[in-house]
Amino acid sequence: MEKERNITSMIAAGLLALAAVVGAPERALAADGAALLAANCLSCHSAQGGSISRVEGQRKTPEGWQMTITRMQEQHGAKVSTEDKRRLIKYLADTRGLAPAETAGWRYLLEHDNNRVETIDGRYRDMCARCHSGARFALQRRSEDEWKLLMHTHIGLNPTLEFHSLARDRQWFPLAVNEVAPALARDFALDARAWKAWQAAPRAALDGSWRIAGFLPGKGAFEGRMRASAAGEDRYELAIEGRYADGAPLSGRGVATVYTGYEWRGSVDIDGVALRQVMAADARGERMHGRQHFADSRRMGGALSALREGAAPMVMAVMPAQLRRGETAELTVVGSGLAGAVSLGKGVRVLEVVSRSADRVVVRAHAEGRDGLNDVAVGSARGKGLLAVYGRVARVEVEPANAIARVGGPGDAQMQKVGVAYRAIGWAAGRDGKAGTADDLRLGYLPARWSIEAADEESEKAHDADFVGHIGADGVFVPGDAGPNPARPKSLGNTGRVNVVATVEAAGATVEGRGKLDVAVPDFVQRALD
Repeated sequence: MEKERNITSMIAAGLLALAAVVGAPERALAADGAALLAANCLSCHSAQGGSISRVEGQRKTPEGWQMTITRMQEQHGAKVSTEDKRRLIKYLADTRGLAPAETAGWRYLLEHDNNRVETIDGRYRDMCARCHSGARFALQRRSEDEWKLLMHTHIGLNPTLEFHSLARDRQWFPLAVNEVAPALARDFALDARAWKAWQAAPRAALDGSWRIAGFLPGKGAFEGRMRASAAGEDRYELAIEGRYADGAPLSGRGVATVYTGYEWRGSVDIDGVALRQVMAADARGERMHGRQHFADSRRMGGALSALREGAAPMVMAVMPAQLRRGETAELTVVGSGLAGAVSLGKGVRVLEVVSRSADRVVVRAHAEGRDGLNDVAVGSARGKGLLAVYGRVARVEVEPANAIARVGGPGDAQMQKVGVAYRAIGWAAGRDGKAGTADDLRLGYLPARWSIEAADEESEKAHDADFVGHIGADGVFVPGDAGPNPARPKSLGNTGRVNVVATVEAAGATVEGRGKLDVAVPDFVQRALD
């Protein structure tokens, strides 16, 4: 009886807390989620003061709660159906999630944009980021007791942890519990103003028509329209129509769920290709930004932005996003409600309107004047700093600058290959005329010729560039096969270290940029967050 009273108290407390800020449908969903939590968790966890032990001491992203429930299933035998798991993740992310301000700076992990070099506080780098990304723990909020329990869990699940490098040479566990856990509780606090403010803020529905723009490896830049139709419980049915920069059409359908009031997670099929969308909406529900990646290769993807269409006309993008002084080129202005005269900013003359509609205006334009980022307007629709005007490309950056690919396949028994999609970013030197200084002007993505080369003397001796894989004209690196290779000394596998070279031809000059690529063994552990 006491346990039943505790369960009832827990559900009632949860409903009362939500009642002040949500309406009847949301209260019904909260009741359903609280009941599911009690039914699935109280066989192991205890109900305490209207909440469930351990759960009340944590806040996580949807992916974080997914990993928690999966661990309960795999390590503790929890029996949770697929549908109940989905609903539990939704409920937990909505009631014990992270505010937008708390995910800022760490969203690359949620978006699986994992080829990043992180800058992390030294104590966290040596203690936690030896095995995880820094974003893995930065996308959690726990009480100090919960951070300490996490340290205990690490030792319990990985008893050899104290014998690892940077652990065996010091008192790892006392350091973790007595110094790092309290620091985590301060830097990633459970009771944060940002979360309380977000809980009290009104939620914007994300249905309606959205203008989208982005990039897909092997396909290129694209733009289009995504219509989101409400399907209940923060779920939306999606219909997408658009075209790539080369004019090829695209179309698709899918579904999306919104967690925590702003975390957009979509599953779409565009022209037979399965994709995943991870975006964050702003507080007013007018903009979303994030990434779209291939469902079977989370690291392979590109940026995705969405602007809600409304009564006000808007300019979203210009393709391409740069125009060299003295050059005449065809540019496409993308937006909605595009009616009226076209202005590409100071020093750029519109010579001809090639074609136009309410969504796209194609013009021939000629640039003169100074280097800079120009505002673009079509009638009353405006976009700030969308067109880069420049004299010459002073340097080229390869994106990502540091990357890991993984060998794999062929065959169903092998791990899938993990490739890397590269793009070249051009920069002008700025007013000081020196490349690589603070006033350099970012020109955006430029077409490039791609190649790979040995990374150093040892790589050259091992002929890594001949074996690790190949990079296509589209900038997509495909690694070699896993396993021994008899063509290499001692049948060494197809791993190695190379540089990826982007060669940009501009105004008769050749400019090169380089990125570092490590081609490694397969990754045998697939996690929602690494």
